[in-house]
Amino acid sequence: MAGKFDKQAGFYADARPTYPTEWYSMLAALTPHHSLAWDVGTGNGQAAIGVAEHYEQVVGTDVSEAQLKLAMPHPRIRYLHTPLSITDDELVALIGGENSVDLVTVATAVHWFELPKFYSLVTRLLKKPGGVIAVWAYNDIVVSPTFDPIMKRFRDTLLPYWDPKIKCVFDDYKILPFPFESVGIGCEGKPQQLDIPKEVSLEKFLNMLRSWSPVNTAKDQGVDLLSESVVKEFESAWGGPTLVRSIIYKGFMLAGKVRL
Repeated sequence: MAGKFDKQAGFYADARPTYPTEWYSMLAALTPHHSLAWDVGTGNGQAAIGVAEHYEQVVGTDVSEAQLKLAMPHPRIRYLHTPLSITDDELVALIGGENSVDLVTVATAVHWFELPKFYSLVTRLLKKPGGVIAVWAYNDIVVSPTFDPIMKRFRDTLLPYWDPKIKCVFDDYKILPFPFESVGIGCEGKPQQLDIPKEVSLEKFLNMLRSWSPVNTAKDQGVDLLSESVVKEFESAWGGPTLVRSIIYKGFMLAGKVRL
C-alpha cells in the first residue's frame, strides 16, 4: 500500500473517523501488561492516540512518509517510517524485540498488508502469553433513509476503481485470514460488529469521500466521481451544507492471541 494514500493525506487526516474510546479500554483490559503497543499502518495516528491512553509506550509505523508528517504528536508515541525495504529482523528490533509487545493494533489497514509476512512479525513480537492483536475496519455508513440510497448509488460508481484487496472490507473481514486464538472479540470468519457513532458536517463527510482511494484512482484516470452535480445531490439529501448530522459507521473487529 506504499504511496496509496499519499496524495490525499490531508483529507485523510481531517476526515477519517476516530474510533470510540471504549474500544481501547476493551482491548487494554485483555492484556495483563501495558508497557508497549504497536500501531501498524498508523497513518496520522488516529488509533495510536487512543492506544496511548492505556500503554506506557506506543510505536506507530507506516510506509507512507506523507501520512506520518501529519501524525498527531503525543509524549508516549514514537512514529517511525518503515519502508518496504526494511527487513523483518530490522523491524522486530526497531519495535522492541521479540516477545516485547503487549498489544498490536491495525485500524482500517490490515487488508493492504502481505498477511503471512505481517502475521509472522506479530507472532515474533507479541508477548507470550498475554499479548493481543486487534484489527478492525468499517464499510457501510448509515445517515438517513433519504441519504442512504444516494450513498449506495455513489458507492456503486466506485466499484471499477477499488483495489481487489478491499474485497475483505466489503465482507466485514469475514474472509480475512486471522490465525490467532480468539480472546472474545470475534474470531476468524466471525468478526464482532461494532458501531462508530459520529457527529459530522457535510464538508467533513465529503472530505472523507475525497480521501477514499477509488475516488483518487478515478481522478487520476480523468473521471470525477465527486462532480459538482453529485455533491449537490448529497447536499440536498443531507439537509443543507451547514447541518451537522448524527451518523453511524458500521465497524467490525477481530482480536486474538498467539496460539501456543
